[in-house]
Amino acid sequence: MATTGSAAEHENPSAEIAEDGSRQAPASATGADEKIAEFEDRWRRTAADLDNVRKRHAAELRRATEAERARVAAAWLPVLDNLELALAHAEADPSGIVQGVHAIREQAVGLLAGLGYPRDDETGVRFDPNRHEVVAVVEDPATEPNTVTQVVRPGYGTDRHQLRPTAVAVSRSRG
Repeated sequence: MATTGSAAEHENPSAEIAEDGSRQAPASATGADEKIAEFEDRWRRTAADLDNVRKRHAAELRRATEAERARVAAAWLPVLDNLELALAHAEADPSGIVQGVHAIREQAVGLLAGLGYPRDDETGVRFDPNRHEVVAVVEDPATEPNTVTQVVRPGYGTDRHQLRPTAVAVSRSRG
């Protein structure tokens, strides 16, 4: 059985013969190649756009972080100024230094509260593992079990945003 046709026909049997006798890929294959090239081009552009977005976001995040750090540091400057004033006046009126330090402490506590970290130093409340860190357990028949009897170190923050938990002594369960 003899076959007719050129070797090119055997390489690409779906090729079409042009008017000049040359073989060409069918129009549908050429269209598919163009679509593939178009999709590759779009994909490359999208990948480049995504990379640019990532770089812009990283730069914006750095700028925002630096601005926030500067804002918080600037908020602490009056506290530092008042500490320096208290130290400068310590020799003139040693008894007044205690009052000055108390006022500066209140200023610092107010600053932390303004930043979203209120002071937590309550006693007589039920122990809450989300707010408290137990550092001691005590026998206290006058209080209910699992009650905060003493604040060893105050905490700062809320249940959702805690800077530091409150270190507490808790009454032991009876029994």
